[in-house]
Amino acid sequence: MSGKKPIFLLIHFLIRFLFQHADSKFHDQEQAVLLRLKQHWQNPLSLEHWTPSNTSHCTWPGVVCTNNSITQLLLDNKNISGTIPPFLSDLKNLTVYDISKLEILDLSQNYFVGSIPDDIDSLSRLTYLNLCANNFTGNIPAAIGRIPELRILYLNDNLFDGTFPPEIGNLSKLEQLTMAHNGFSPSRLPSNFTQLKKLKELLIAGANLIGEIPQMIGEMVALEHLDLSSNELTGNIPGSLFMLMNLRLLYLYRNSLSGEIPQVVEALNLTFVDLSQNNLTGTIPVDFGKLDKLSGLHLFFNQLSGEIPESIGRLPALEIFSVFSNNLSGSIPPDLGRYSALKTFEVCSNRLTGNLPEYLCHGGSLIGVVAFDNKLGGELPKSLENCSSLQIVRISNNAFFGNIPVGLWTASNLQQLMINDNSFTGELPNEVSTSLSRLEISNNRFSGSITIEGDSWRNLVVFNASNNLFTGAIPQELTTLRNLTVLLLDKNQLNGELPSDIMSWKSLTILNLSQNQLSGQIPEKFGFLPGLVTLDLSDNQFSGKIPPLTWFSEASFSQSLFQSSHGANPHRTQKPSKTSTQFLALILSSLIAAFLFASLFAFITIRVHRKINHLLDPEWKFIHFHMLNFTESDIFSGLKERNLIGSGGSGQVYRVAANGFGSVAVKRISNHRNSDQKLEKEFLAEIEILGTLRHLNIVKLLCCISNDNSKLLVYEYMENHSLDQWLHSEKKAESSSASMNHVALDWSKRLQIAVGAAQGLCYLHHDCSPPIVHRDVKSSNILLDSHFNAKIADFGLARMLVKQGELATVSAVAEYAQTVRVNEKTDVYSFGVVLLELTTGKAANHGDEDTCLAKWAWRHMQEEKPIVDVLDEEIKEPCCVDEMGDVFKLGVFCTSISPSERPNMKEILQILLGRNPRWVCGRKNMTHAEHASTPLLNSSKSDGSLGSHILKHDQCTGLKTKTIWNGAKPFKVIDPENEFFLVQFSTMNDYLHVLVDGLWTILGPGQNFQACITRTHYEDGVLGAFSLPCQLIGNMGKIDYNKNSKITQASN
Repeated sequence: MSGKKPIFLLIHFLIRFLFQHADSKFHDQEQAVLLRLKQHWQNPLSLEHWTPSNTSHCTWPGVVCTNNSITQLLLDNKNISGTIPPFLSDLKNLTVYDISKLEILDLSQNYFVGSIPDDIDSLSRLTYLNLCANNFTGNIPAAIGRIPELRILYLNDNLFDGTFPPEIGNLSKLEQLTMAHNGFSPSRLPSNFTQLKKLKELLIAGANLIGEIPQMIGEMVALEHLDLSSNELTGNIPGSLFMLMNLRLLYLYRNSLSGEIPQVVEALNLTFVDLSQNNLTGTIPVDFGKLDKLSGLHLFFNQLSGEIPESIGRLPALEIFSVFSNNLSGSIPPDLGRYSALKTFEVCSNRLTGNLPEYLCHGGSLIGVVAFDNKLGGELPKSLENCSSLQIVRISNNAFFGNIPVGLWTASNLQQLMINDNSFTGELPNEVSTSLSRLEISNNRFSGSITIEGDSWRNLVVFNASNNLFTGAIPQELTTLRNLTVLLLDKNQLNGELPSDIMSWKSLTILNLSQNQLSGQIPEKFGFLPGLVTLDLSDNQFSGKIPPLTWFSEASFSQSLFQSSHGANPHRTQKPSKTSTQFLALILSSLIAAFLFASLFAFITIRVHRKINHLLDPEWKFIHFHMLNFTESDIFSGLKERNLIGSGGSGQVYRVAANGFGSVAVKRISNHRNSDQKLEKEFLAEIEILGTLRHLNIVKLLCCISNDNSKLLVYEYMENHSLDQWLHSEKKAESSSASMNHVALDWSKRLQIAVGAAQGLCYLHHDCSPPIVHRDVKSSNILLDSHFNAKIADFGLARMLVKQGELATVSAVAEYAQTVRVNEKTDVYSFGVVLLELTTGKAANHGDEDTCLAKWAWRHMQEEKPIVDVLDEEIKEPCCVDEMGDVFKLGVFCTSISPSERPNMKEILQILLGRNPRWVCGRKNMTHAEHASTPLLNSSKSDGSLGSHILKHDQCTGLKTKTIWNGAKPFKVIDPENEFFLVQFSTMNDYLHVLVDGLWTILGPGQNFQACITRTHYEDGVLGAFSLPCQLIGNMGKIDYNKNSKITQASN
């Protein structure tokens, strides 16, 4: 016993020594942080006692310790200025840092979740609070209205789903208030908001506002910017609103406002007024002609009547004039465009008469003339002849006549010329604008031959010249137009044989040459045009045999297609005998009678069976995840055949009218004995995940109704159905009975959809704990609401991710076919396929039997073919080709064979947001096209460009850490000596991802990138697959690398 005591004492001594040594080391680290903090704040006198000494730093003023470790810093009234440095987090046990006198708090553009603390008013000295672009939920607390010094409050672009307090109206010093783009419960605009006499900006767009605009809003005399758009506001526009002398921007579009626009207008500082997409009646106020600063006027999609005031034509700053889809009559002000640099002129779908104004392009900035569906006439203005800025002319269905000005055909930027259904005469020019992609001149009186010279027609996608007086042969040069998808030359006087080289029409989908005088044989090559969907050669003088049409099924072969051609196949024209007809009728009537009897018997049997089953059904269980005002019976009554809108492997989907809630989508999953276990897992996965998710880009699960035999999942209804129905022709055909308008989604909408879907997946991967893998991302699981906002749906295959999961069944998706190991990068692959679908218009299974869309795209890139060749011809315009190409490349990167080489969803979202900079925190980027949502002219290039984020040499100041990524191997530029340099990275045959200031860009072969960096080393010693030694890159250093990512030059 006594022998063990010295050993015990020795162990005790060693342990005590080690702990004392550790405590001493930790103590020194904390003291070093405090001394560094003092130096960071430039050694204020109030911290002069923070000096190294034998005494513990726990005795220093303002420092509070627990167990010899800093837990509190109380630095009030210390006259400290400057920033709070990030190394403060090295105080590991710090729990209290007194920020009660904080004046500015900016947490914007992060991924914070939960609700705003109820005691936020403890920050009583706040003047600036910015929480925008996060994932906050719940109510905005009333305490936020008890911060008396608050001047700026940004809460937009969150997930608030409760209410906002009227106490905000008590913030007498408030100057800017933004709560836009949140999912608040339906709320009225509090009347006491009108007490905010100093408020300059009030932005509550897309926030579920209902009721009327308060009549006292005219008391907000400081108001400069009011945006209440995209809500459900009703009633009249208060007359006092147009009396606000400081008001510059007024956006009330996309509401349900009614009545007349106030006729007395004294808000003479207005620069933009958007009242579009409401139910406004009456006339356009004459007083609008007094608004000398007005640059944009949007009144489209209303019920306005009367004439356009002539005084509007004399406004000196007017650039955008959009009044389409109203009941306007009379003539257009003749001076429109004479006194201002008019850019957009949209008056279509009215009852306007007279001529187009002569001075439309007088300012040389006109982009579009959209005046179709009116009663306009006369000749086109001569000013259009030299209008080089012009991109779109759409004047169909009027009474225009005469020749088209020669210069209009060849306007350098002209992309669309649509002048159908008029009385124009003259001949087609030999050359047109090289930018022209859509030429529609049908139902006019054009004559002469169609002659094509040079390559000016090369970008033409649609050529419609039906019902004119053209003569001569179809020119051989037409077959050289590789982008041509629609060619309509029917109802002319064309003659001769068809061009021999028709196999060049690889993109052609619709060809109509009917009702001409064409002759000769139909080339056999017609049967092998890969994209041809519609062909009409009827009422011509063709001879010989009809060639085999591999794309045209025997069952749908229409004899009328060739009814006037000589030499049609004899067996197609023989008349059936009388005897055979009678025999056929007898057999047919017998079959019908037997069918009716069997149907009646089956119907009675099923009804009896259903009644018995219903009585035996176990009790239904109703679980709701949101506040609802409908019951189970509302749902049950809507489960009828006529309400069926879709079906899949797991059940049927119905559209049901829920009492007081509008339409909902009900997914019915019926349990069968053979598949109970599988369906139960699917059901539980959807319930557990969707019931707790709250995100604007995730389809909302409202409730579930279940018993042992059947389960019903009730979702919010998405008016525009799924993305695949808008992208792929076969899906469009399947849903042709739906109410959707099957026009091609333009590029701006597709980009909007890509961003929305990426935001939803980013939330699942990076904001949920544990992360969630969807497992079935595809275009049919991306649903679109009435404004084409994308929402991720169908979590039937989703499962909580714990590191890595295993896929129970291998999907048809190419990624799943290669591996059964699933993580977030599986969703990235699938999302990359969606990006490829958005940019090419092709389905995910596009390709030959050994490939798919992703592999096909990779092969196209590897063969260094032009990307422009694979972009969707329906929407490919010169103005957006670069953007589409960049997103196509992003899709290719997402489908990299190695998951480690794929970017994550947060990085993907940053790239797409670089292309779609809709919001900066607190206020919208002031591009009028964003506010307008104008469906007719939407060709301006986005301000944010993936290739435009290039740092200049004078931006080096303050730049410290940048990450540049090639494949999956990062290397970081660090700042050990605070010395900055400008370095250029040049690509040769490879592609490079670059992240600068949070914005990603992609460099292709031959592109350069300049970045301000410091003395550097490569943290992992790698770039791509090539090992690099640690090295310094000096001023203007240049890194070139070849396809194997080998450094070939690194010079100072």
